[in-house]
Amino acid sequence: MHVFNDARVDTNLFLQLQDLATVLSGDVDLKFEYNYGTFLDLVDYKLTASRFWDNTKSTIKEPGLKTDVYLRALGTLRHSTIPEMKAFIENITESSLPKFAYQLFALLEDLRLEEIIKRDRPGTVRAFTIRRQAYQHYFGTQLVVNASRNFPLDELFCLIYLQLAADNPDPSFPKATANQIQQLEDLKPLLFQVFEAGSTLDTARIAEQIVFRLSDYKDTLNEYFVFPISHIERYEKNTLFDELTRTDPLTNCDFEEVDQDESEYFEQEFSTWHRENKNENRKQNFLQFELEQGTKTSILGGGARETEDGDQAMASIQGASSQSKQNDYSEMEALEKDETSSKGSSSDEFGEENKDAEKIDKEATNPTLEDIEAYQNFVAEIEPYKRKLAKTIEKTMEHKKNQPRQDLVFGRLSKKLLPIVFDENPRVFYKKNEDSKEFDAVFTLLVDCSASMHNKMDETKRGIVLFHEVLNYLKIPHSIIGFWEDANEVKEEYQPNYFHRIHSFTDSFYEQTGPKIMQLEPEEDNRDGFSIRVMTKELEERREKNKFLLVFSDGQPAAANYDQNGIVDTNLAVTEARKKGIDVIGMFLANGEIEEREDLIMQNIYGKEHLMIPSVAELPEHFAPLLKKLLLNLV
Repeated sequence: MHVFNDARVDTNLFLQLQDLATVLSGDVDLKFEYNYGTFLDLVDYKLTASRFWDNTKSTIKEPGLKTDVYLRALGTLRHSTIPEMKAFIENITESSLPKFAYQLFALLEDLRLEEIIKRDRPGTVRAFTIRRQAYQHYFGTQLVVNASRNFPLDELFCLIYLQLAADNPDPSFPKATANQIQQLEDLKPLLFQVFEAGSTLDTARIAEQIVFRLSDYKDTLNEYFVFPISHIERYEKNTLFDELTRTDPLTNCDFEEVDQDESEYFEQEFSTWHRENKNENRKQNFLQFELEQGTKTSILGGGARETEDGDQAMASIQGASSQSKQNDYSEMEALEKDETSSKGSSSDEFGEENKDAEKIDKEATNPTLEDIEAYQNFVAEIEPYKRKLAKTIEKTMEHKKNQPRQDLVFGRLSKKLLPIVFDENPRVFYKKNEDSKEFDAVFTLLVDCSASMHNKMDETKRGIVLFHEVLNYLKIPHSIIGFWEDANEVKEEYQPNYFHRIHSFTDSFYEQTGPKIMQLEPEEDNRDGFSIRVMTKELEERREKNKFLLVFSDGQPAAANYDQNGIVDTNLAVTEARKKGIDVIGMFLANGEIEEREDLIMQNIYGKEHLMIPSVAELPEHFAPLLKKLLLNLV
């Protein structure tokens, strides 16, 4: 299992930031992610927030991350101009201080954008105040470190930030070296121009002058900020907002003369004339509005005119809520959607992060004598707890209802009395429905078989055996499935995910499948979000009223290309399952003491519906109150 540094990701905050990026940018396809700096990338279609905030307090972290989103979605996207940025990059290529130059530009431009955002959206002022205070503390600390280690340009960069963020024009820096304080004094006339900057061009000009004044320095060693736009060489428009709404120009620029009085209307079809294809057979559908090539006409664009009875489009196109009376063009090639070229083209069934995941079923083999012996030992160990758990489920669950029996010769009198008149032997009685002995519930026990479970697998097996024995005793259908991703078989666009089928819904309660549980072993990686969605799909097909998915895991999803968003994707999968009426419970069975970090991870994925259980002996006690809350919808 891969170890990754975002195990403590707050899924609720992550989703808030994703929504914030979507709303402020106005683009639902723009993804949010954490990175080692905050920037916009319209090639990979993402907006990032800096990992600088990872090690700060929650009261600082949330506002800090939000200001990263504000700066990119409200600032860089709309108010930073690409040509000036490109010119700046080209101009400093000859400089010996490229790292310093990029960071200085990023800092100065962010300060300019911050003032625009605070002016337009006063509600952001508090978050930016917290951001500035956090950075003041950070650069104050770094100033001392850089001065003591003799990193002069790093020291000067810290001084530049602290000067620009100070509440007065002459702050004191007792820890800084005399040379860098004097250099700061020399730069102040230029630095103070930042507060007058009205465009990206102004920011670039100030940054260039500072960089070329410092040509005697060696470049910075540390990276405090990153350039705010990634892949900037790929963009052609004036701003990134223009890039979001860009359309390719016409290949040719000729003009078709149109006599408006002689214009011909077609009731069902129309064509678009252009040099590459005159469309003489008129086989194109008029619904294909977005054109990459074509010829200019004299028809006014961007303006409104009154519709007329003869308007072909207005007469033929109807809303999605009603069926068109015109010809059906749904099968025509012009309307076919190119799934491979559109953003987010992969199926949403198992989530965007799992588009290359492949489901592979593995059937359990016949148990060996060792499996049978080990299972019997587990059964003996859990026997004292079996009755407790059985009583918990039995008292809480509803029994299935039998249908009322009609047309009986005795019982309760029915309201339908006509048979008394017409039948010789009328049957006008019925009996009310009664509870059956079957419970109206179904369980799936999904077991994480990743390598990180090696020190928890024995205790997890005991928990599985306990549930299996109890559910068998109560005749409640259930399945037991282990899951993992084989890291050794992962290839580009192929991620094999195995589902070890230990016990299925259709297995007879009288079959001795229990020993097969011993075949669950730690394997490779775990793609939890994908596995939960697969199990959700299977549970959706069941008719029982109460559906439970118990996920036995250590809470750390990690697989190929899954490190950063694994926890978030798993949280989304859990949320989706719950919306479909399936109660998902995270089950953490420890082999002793539980660490606070482990509890936090489970909390981030499963919310309140998770159990941290030190040992199987405590499982019934922990499971009872949660089960009751779920069934009574009190959670």
